Amino acid sequence: MSVSEQSAQPPAPLAGPAADIAAGYAFDGAALDLGALLWDGACHPDAPVRIPLPMLNRHGLVAGATGTGKTKTLQLIAEQLSAHGVPVFLADIKGDVSGISAPGADGEKVRERAAQVGQEWRGTGFPCEFYGLGGIGPGIPVRATVTSFGPVLLSKVLQLNRTQEQSLGLIFHYADSKGLELVDLKDLRAVVAFLVSDTGKAELKGIGGLSTVTAGVIMRSITAFEQQGAGEFFGEPEFDTNEFLRTAADGRGTVSVLELPAVQDKPQLFSTFLMWMLADLFNDLPEVGDLEQPKLVFFFDEAHLLFKGASKAFLESITQTVRLIRSKGVGIFFVTQTPKDVPSDVLAQLGNRVQHALRAFTPDDAKALKATVRTFPNSPYDLEEVLTGLGTGEAVVTVLSEKGAPTPVAATRLRAPESLMGPIDAAALDAAVKGSPLYGRYAQAVDRESAYERLTAEQRAAEAAALEAAAAKEAEREAEKEAGKGGTASGQQGARAPKPEPSLAEQVVGSGIFKSLARSVGTQLGREISRSIFGTARRRR
Repeated sequence: MSVSEQSAQPPAPLAGPAADIAAGYAFDGAALDLGALLWDGACHPDAPVRIPLPMLNRHGLVAGATGTGKTKTLQLIAEQLSAHGVPVFLADIKGDVSGISAPGADGEKVRERAAQVGQEWRGTGFPCEFYGLGGIGPGIPVRATVTSFGPVLLSKVLQLNRTQEQSLGLIFHYADSKGLELVDLKDLRAVVAFLVSDTGKAELKGIGGLSTVTAGVIMRSITAFEQQGAGEFFGEPEFDTNEFLRTAADGRGTVSVLELPAVQDKPQLFSTFLMWMLADLFNDLPEVGDLEQPKLVFFFDEAHLLFKGASKAFLESITQTVRLIRSKGVGIFFVTQTPKDVPSDVLAQLGNRVQHALRAFTPDDAKALKATVRTFPNSPYDLEEVLTGLGTGEAVVTVLSEKGAPTPVAATRLRAPESLMGPIDAAALDAAVKGSPLYGRYAQAVDRESAYERLTAEQRAAEAAALEAAAAKEAEREAEKEAGKGGTASGQQGARAPKPEPSLAEQVVGSGIFKSLARSVGTQLGREISRSIFGTARRRR
């Protein structure tokens, strides 16, 4: 008999282990209500299962097989965070989270669930902003410059190996030191092409150089990336991730929903962009230690895509970001199918766990089930049996108490979200996007002068200068010939005319393309850009 079927029986009074579990969730301070305890075949509405609000910055994991209710769990937690004045970020992979902005629809199933868990349900919409990567699909465009994205994250999304990643880091280093701003991918491509040209090869001799083969791999990867439509994500105006920290006029936290259905066939791209957002927040936010409530809770959906094929350096950077961003008031929830999708060093930092049902249809499923059970504290439940018997909207929960200690493992029937459990219609979504005060700030892409334009202009100037210099030398030779003829006819010695001062064109050619470039950008960056854990640039707000 499944846990769902058992829980239809009338609840018996709590005693023994069940009473101990219930006591473990009796917090004094502010907390989010997840649902009610399931024990011995019944749901106990008088034994709520909760998460202390100050512990939300200790990170968490929401896991479970497809169709077990992970998205609704995110919605439930996000609603309550917003109600407490905590901003939330959600990645909407399938396009079904936009309903959080609209009141939920009342119905028999909702009322039945509310009665089972002791919930006073009321349909409620929450303040939302909708975003889209680079303006593809609905949403306010979120763009990043190549410079701020940095070489480590870009190497991940371009699927470069370690050697190629190091070479890309060298390219960024050079661009930074010369003040060449890498705004979009054509800027990066222009710098790579210059550094393997006859003129540019000498520029990197002192710091290792760039092989033509490696440059070719990087160029081909950039081209393939652009052909997938990814060029839209890099550019300006660059999105300020501090927009995610806003609250509404009524004091509720704004729920930022990143609409990703239009790019769900580019999983490496959107997972890496989510990591860029975290890295950017990490750069900007001050150290605050433990707060009464987080500044932001960030839900990282389809988390396994971030870790798949990641280099050791990349994983170390993620681990460090997760560990350190807590002290800046940001909580991260990774959402995936099984805990084994998350590296152990990262999993060890996730203090709050909501584990939905797992299936054991194959030997690999059975192995994953046993591995998941081993990640939980000791429990009076037979967790292998419970995890395979949970119904939709039920989960096994353990969180950190107000003192930071793990709570007892609790099988839980979860509350029903109060917002719409499904997407809002396209017209309403479009109206919400265009009615946002942020739309005018980010909607229109800007293509200002950057590395591509500077290098192109310098190349044209050098070519023109070379032509002018050649023409000047040819004119000088012709003048000397004419002067020689005139001197012979008059019987005078053919003295040469004084050598003219170098022309402007000759000065340009003599200075070399990048001496001129260095002078032209000296008033701009002219220094190495300070970079963070991921090599992302620290922007000057």
